[in-house]
Amino acid sequence: MGNCCRKNCSCLSGVLPCVFNNEKRATSYTTNDIVIQNIHINTQHDGPQLPPRFENRREPQINTYVALYSYEGRTPDELSFKAGDKMVILDTTHASWWKAKLSRTRGKTEGYVPFNYVAPVSSIESMPWFFKDTKRTAAERLLLQPGNITGSFLIRESESQKGEYSLSVFDGIAVKHYRLRKLDDGGFYITAKSKFISMNELVEYYGKREEGLCCKLLKPCLKTAIPLPPDLCYNTADHWEIDRNSLKCLKKLGQGQFGEVWEGLWNNTIPVAIKTLKTGSMNPQDFLREAQFMKNLRHPKLIQLYAVCTLEEPVYIITELMKHGSLHTYLQNDNGTSIHIPHQVDMAAQVASGMAYLETQSFIHRDLAARNVLVGENSVYKVADFGLARVFTGDDVYEAKNDTKLPLKWTAPEAVKYNKFTVKSDVWAFGILMFEIVTYGKMPYPGLTGRQALDKLEQGYRIPKPFTCPHDLYEIMLQCWNAKPEERPTFETLQWKLEDYFETEASSYLEANSFVR
Repeated sequence: MGNCCRKNCSCLSGVLPCVFNNEKRATSYTTNDIVIQNIHINTQHDGPQLPPRFENRREPQINTYVALYSYEGRTPDELSFKAGDKMVILDTTHASWWKAKLSRTRGKTEGYVPFNYVAPVSSIESMPWFFKDTKRTAAERLLLQPGNITGSFLIRESESQKGEYSLSVFDGIAVKHYRLRKLDDGGFYITAKSKFISMNELVEYYGKREEGLCCKLLKPCLKTAIPLPPDLCYNTADHWEIDRNSLKCLKKLGQGQFGEVWEGLWNNTIPVAIKTLKTGSMNPQDFLREAQFMKNLRHPKLIQLYAVCTLEEPVYIITELMKHGSLHTYLQNDNGTSIHIPHQVDMAAQVASGMAYLETQSFIHRDLAARNVLVGENSVYKVADFGLARVFTGDDVYEAKNDTKLPLKWTAPEAVKYNKFTVKSDVWAFGILMFEIVTYGKMPYPGLTGRQALDKLEQGYRIPKPFTCPHDLYEIMLQCWNAKPEERPTFETLQWKLEDYFETEASSYLEANSFVR
């Protein structure tokens, strides 16, 4: 929950993590420029509490915006546009969909656009080389993709210095990182020798000369991933019950305790995942409660809910589609062919990022495992399956019902013994998930039943270090399996430990003048 360890700090303890400009890590849980707006919670309500609604933080400074990506309108209320199209923003009342008027004169010119597809003209967000919420490890992965050349680059927000920026450049062999320093008057520089009024001027200058960089800035990094619109369409943003006849099931992806998951299409155009609820296997109201949770949770490392069909059985829940299925199957199919320790650490870091967000929202997943992490394009991993998730009660615990089936080998001992779950029991499960990742999907506690494993855990036993697992990575697992829940790390801590696993602050960023010949 972002607890602050500093004295006399004015941060919102228990709401957002404390940020210090000089700290090694300044983690933020905002995504797509959204922030939490406080809402009234009815404390007398018997069911789980809804998470806060999201409101847009990026209010227009000027009315003229530019499209970052192309978008095909899905309803008569929406606009279709191409990347680079100019438009005037007329209304930002809705959190996720802005009313806009295109500068063109032909065709439909006025309607709603997804807010995360546009940016103010000439702003840093509108530049093709700006990758806002990209971590250093993700920047390296992006720049090393086929299609990028020597001199491909991107600029991103700094992870450790809030309000600062970092430059990442592909030199033909590896990716180098540089700090972009800020001037008191708002300008920027990499070395004191050359200072610039704007980021654009800096990029233009280093596009013509190296002057201490590893190479010239020749080409923006390819943007291979287009962000998802915030909803299926503008009409489902607030009214997300849809006609089941608008869905077509194409391919069965899997089956679980509560039903089946299918790859499908909405309106014969939009790829979606369709999760069905087996009749009689679960209270439909519980299922709908799950849907309400997911609809209000927005984070790039959580599966996004789009809509539901609840007017008849089987009940459907419609989410974004992840092309490569579960992480468990993905790991088993690879079995070390192309996935190695750097990739595995990145997988764990992405999952920790999504779980850290849930932690700030007082949510317990309660079934975290490789089978409930999904794999998308470009090595994107997202936490899925909130079917067993519950919001914290007043005591920060969820008491399981007696007939609930527990995944014993993933469940913390105190959760099994007392039927009480906290975010710390999720941390325990995350340690087991890390074991699955480094062993390519092997079953934890091989040769033991779930009950036998629990008996050994009570005696102090822990899974031995897998042969290929580095010692310091195994140490992180052991921290997750601390017998005392309160001494296990937070997901925020796990996130920054994994993101910084290979680099220290001193070695992550180069001084440009070190390359001067």
